[in-house]
Amino acid sequence: MKVDPSIFKAYDIRGIVPEQLDEEIAYKIGRAFVRVVNAQQVVVGRDMRVSGPMLFDALARGITDEGAHVLDIGLSATDIYYYACATTASPGVMITASHNPKEYNGFKMVREMPYLLSGDAGIQDIRRLVEADEFGAPAKTRGQIRTMDVREGFVAKVLSLIDVEALRPLKVVIDAGNGMGGVMAEAVYQHLPVELVRLYFEPDGTFPNHGGDPLLPENRRELEKRVVAEGAHCGFAFDGDADRFFSVDDRGKFVPGDFMTALLAREFLADHPGAKIIYDLRASHAVPNMVREAGGVPLMNRVGHAFIKKRMKDEDAIFAGEVTGHYYFRDFFYADSGIIPSLKVMEMLSRHQCKLSALLEPLEAKYFISGEINVPVENAAAKLQRLKERYADATLLEMDGLSVEYPDWHFNVRPSNTEPLLRLNLEARTPEMMAKKRDEVLEIIKG
Repeated sequence: MKVDPSIFKAYDIRGIVPEQLDEEIAYKIGRAFVRVVNAQQVVVGRDMRVSGPMLFDALARGITDEGAHVLDIGLSATDIYYYACATTASPGVMITASHNPKEYNGFKMVREMPYLLSGDAGIQDIRRLVEADEFGAPAKTRGQIRTMDVREGFVAKVLSLIDVEALRPLKVVIDAGNGMGGVMAEAVYQHLPVELVRLYFEPDGTFPNHGGDPLLPENRRELEKRVVAEGAHCGFAFDGDADRFFSVDDRGKFVPGDFMTALLAREFLADHPGAKIIYDLRASHAVPNMVREAGGVPLMNRVGHAFIKKRMKDEDAIFAGEVTGHYYFRDFFYADSGIIPSLKVMEMLSRHQCKLSALLEPLEAKYFISGEINVPVENAAAKLQRLKERYADATLLEMDGLSVEYPDWHFNVRPSNTEPLLRLNLEARTPEMMAKKRDEVLEIIKG
């Protein structure tokens, strides 16, 4: 059958519904998934997107037609889905398009926690089976669908990862963005000494208030203002499926993901001296420097949850962070979670008895970062080649896109896995140099 091959991405399957992803394709993906992972039963969750129920029905029909059972965990955040896969020792499919606009949907697929299907391992196998369309008749004994509620166990698990008794009373603003984060936060935060200010906790797949990606400044503007207006200690935001975490400090200032990774890494190393910490290659030097200063072992990795989870397991790393808000925890099945880092931030503020801004100020005074800048391009490979030639005198690394390292500044440029974009992250030793080099690199990318 004719299928748009671009929906089969590096970390998941994702496309516009119904133009790229419809019931027929979802059904075939269900059948192909069972064959690729040799599943006896499959955990299936979904976020609040409008197309979720339709895709669930088709996917579940494909899974059961192959003879496997469906464990339906219903509406859930992606980290609850990971918990369900881990505790049932089952593969799984999460129906979500993460932070993408409302017309998108897709599938995040677990082979066996913490190993996810990726473009290198499994996703292209599914593509080939779907395109070949040689499934034949359904199995003689079709699988069954049964519902399973794992929220209570999930809440107990994430609360076990912090010292609840050590938390001091805090005031926190949470913007759930009409995604799955509100349901999750409501269940967890009722057990904590927190005055909670709620923004958009009602799940709504039309995203009526703002988009689902808090990395975009327009989607967190209200949160930043509200933290200051409420005199809150901090503010938190989650993306649509709530597996990513974003924070705003007491000044109403957005906390870059690499600075948050550095701060959380230091907390883990205080409790686990000498542990390994994984960070992605886009990050500020603040991360490896702070990890070393705290007696830990920093390990750089390529971007992407499928790759970082595997590396964490292989290295037995205690914690990992990506600049885009993914935070991973050894004691949560090496998986990423949105809610756990929010709890660790509150534990950190309680431990140090200071404002979040006070913890950030030493980093802000030393490391000057551009943040992630996305540039639409037609030919990403040609742009990367131009950059490689222009900066040939630097230390170059092609682990993921192109990383360029000079003594006093560095950057990474990599193609998006989901859009026709190049993503730039740059850092320098002074704000003036950062601005100058950022503009210089952007000129080459746009030229």
